[in-house]
Amino acid sequence: MWWQRAWYAAKVRPLLWLLLPLHSLFVLISNFRRWLYQQHWLPSYGAPVPVIVVGNITVGGSGKTPVTLALVQHLQQAGWRPGIISRGYGGSGPFPLLVDGSCNASACGDEPWLLQQRSGVPLVVAPDRVKAARSLCEQHPEVTILVADDGLQHYRLQRDIEIVVVDARRRFGNGWRLPLGPLREPISRLQQADFCVQQGPNSTDSSNYQIVSGSWRRVADDSEVTCGDFSNAIALAGIADPERFFATVRELGIEPLECLSFADHYCFDRADFAAIGAEQVVLMTEKDAAKCRAFALANWYYLPITAEFSNEFWANFERRLTSRVS
Repeated sequence: MWWQRAWYAAKVRPLLWLLLPLHSLFVLISNFRRWLYQQHWLPSYGAPVPVIVVGNITVGGSGKTPVTLALVQHLQQAGWRPGIISRGYGGSGPFPLLVDGSCNASACGDEPWLLQQRSGVPLVVAPDRVKAARSLCEQHPEVTILVADDGLQHYRLQRDIEIVVVDARRRFGNGWRLPLGPLREPISRLQQADFCVQQGPNSTDSSNYQIVSGSWRRVADDSEVTCGDFSNAIALAGIADPERFFATVRELGIEPLECLSFADHYCFDRADFAAIGAEQVVLMTEKDAAKCRAFALANWYYLPITAEFSNEFWANFERRLTSRVS
C-alpha cells in the first residue's frame, strides 16, 4: 500500500530515488526483451484463432475486468465464440486450469472467477499465456477468438489487436517505470496499441466508456436486493484502487460509517470480519465477494458493474478486427 501511495504521489518521494539503479536495470532488460521479440530473435506463439489482448502499462488495476466483459459480450453478439485466458493472479492452480462453475476463486484467482461467472465462456488460467491459449483451444475447439486478460507485456503470445486500459483517476502516477514508479512500459507505448480506453464522462471521444452500476446483490446467495437499509454500512475493498469503489458507493447516496482498504487481490477469511458485528451491513466489490461467499452473512452485499462503450467505438473496433483477421 505504501508503494502505491508513493508511486501515485504528485512528485517522486525522496526514498524512491534509492531505487534509481534498479529502475535503470528494469528499463534496460524490458526494452531489450521487447526488441528481441520485435526482431523475431525470441520465439513467439501464434494461436490458431485471432487474439485480442486487454492490458495496461501500469501496475495494479485500471478497469480491465469490466472492459474484458464488455468486449466478450460484444463479440458474442457479433457472432464470434470467444474464450478468455488469464494469468490467474492469486490462484493456487494447478495450471493450466480450466475455470468452470465448480471452480473456486482460491484456485483460479478472483478476477478469472468473476470473468467466467459473468460471461459463461470457456476460460483457462496460467501464468504462461501461451500454455493457457494452447490448453483452451485444445479443450474447446469451438472457440473462434481469444481474449487475453492482462497480457500486454506477454510478448511470447502473438496478438491481432491490443486494447490498453488507462486508469482515468490515477493516470500514470509519477511517470517513472518500476520500481521507481508504477509504469511497466513507457507512456509512448500507448501510441502503438490499437485502442487506448478509459472511463470518462460523455464526450466526443469514442474511447471513453461509462461504468454503470447494477443492483446490490447478496454475497451469500447472489440474490438481487431491490431495497435495503444501508445507514449503518461499512464498505471494504481489496482492489488496486479502493477509493474508486468507495466513491461509487457515495455516488449511490450511501455514506459508509467506515471504509476499509485491503491490498489488491487480498484473500479474505472469517478472521478479517471478527470485529464487525453480525448486525453490521457490509458492502464490497464483486471481486471481493467471490472470496467471501462461503462465510458471508445475510447482510453482506456486493455491487456488480458494467462498462458501456459508444456505438462509434464498437464500429471502429469492428473495422480494425476485420482488417486484421481477413
